[in-house]
Amino acid sequence: MLSIEKCSPPENTFLHNYLINGNYVDCYVTTIDKQIAFPEFVFAFYTTWLFKIEAFILKHTVKKPSSDAEAKKLASAEIDHFAAWTVEARSENELLMCDMLARTHSWFMIHQVEDKTKLYFGSAVVPKSRGEGLGLIFTLLLGFHQIYSVLLLYFAKRGVDKTMD
Repeated sequence: MLSIEKCSPPENTFLHNYLINGNYVDCYVTTIDKQIAFPEFVFAFYTTWLFKIEAFILKHTVKKPSSDAEAKKLASAEIDHFAAWTVEARSENELLMCDMLARTHSWFMIHQVEDKTKLYFGSAVVPKSRGEGLGLIFTLLLGFHQIYSVLLLYFAKRGVDKTMD
């Protein structure tokens, strides 16, 4: 329906490094019928109406505001901080962000295939300390997190499609 598929993180990616026992890792992929530049994907993701709800919450709960202009700078590698996240790793087609508590990591990647682009989005959640679980709150919110991730990727895909028409 949404054309988003759950998949394993591709090998040799920043997200793949989090596939160790005790961490939660998810990865989703979708394809668009055109080639795009990586910054277009990141910008589209962070400027969707759905993400703006999260941005509003972050601004008013933890005092970490963000703007479309900052999203554009992040996407273009001009800044390494965005709202509650910091760039952990970056390449020309991959970005790994880490939240201010160093527990949640958001990952983006594109892969060009002929005249199409695969858009990947995933996350990793790590325990506070080795050997600990992920915590009751994350466990209770896991289903929401998975649905939210699919929807974020879906709306980012739609955003990229709109900018390319």
